Amino acid sequence: MDIFLLIVGFLFTLLGLIGSFLPVLPGPIMGWIGLLLLHLTQEIPMSYTFLGITLAISLLIWILDYIIPAMGTKKFGGSRAGAIGTTLGLIIGLISPIPFGFIIGAFLGALIGELTNKIDFTRALKAAFGSFLGFLASTTLKFIVSVIFLGLFINITITNWDKFI
Repeated sequence: MDIFLLIVGFLFTLLGLIGSFLPVLPGPIMGWIGLLLLHLTQEIPMSYTFLGITLAISLLIWILDYIIPAMGTKKFGGSRAGAIGTTLGLIIGLISPIPFGFIIGAFLGALIGELTNKIDFTRALKAAFGSFLGFLASTTLKFIVSVIFLGLFINITITNWDKFI
């Protein structure tokens, strides 16, 4: 059972990395679930403090994921249409064969979203840039936390590997 929890926990931490780019998956929370599954094994000593701190970080990042893009959009004069365009462009960019399509898609989606608001191109470009910066800041923050969670998972697993064998 421990090996099963170890494998599923590792998959959750990988899903956390993917979730840092996909708006539908809460990346750091997925990574935290991976850490939780690791600590549910009989071979890993439980640390409620560790789980509590990492959970608090996950929830904080999850909340900031909604606030940061909105702040970027508002700061540069963007609208809800630009924020929606950013998300749609991101999804389309992810499935496109273009390298780093999610970045290009997010920016173009924000620009098209702002242009549908019937504002001039210069203002739309500025607002799209704000939406894109907010998205980029939020995604970077989620990615960093997800990488840290993956690193913690791997470190704890390697440290306790002799107990699994």
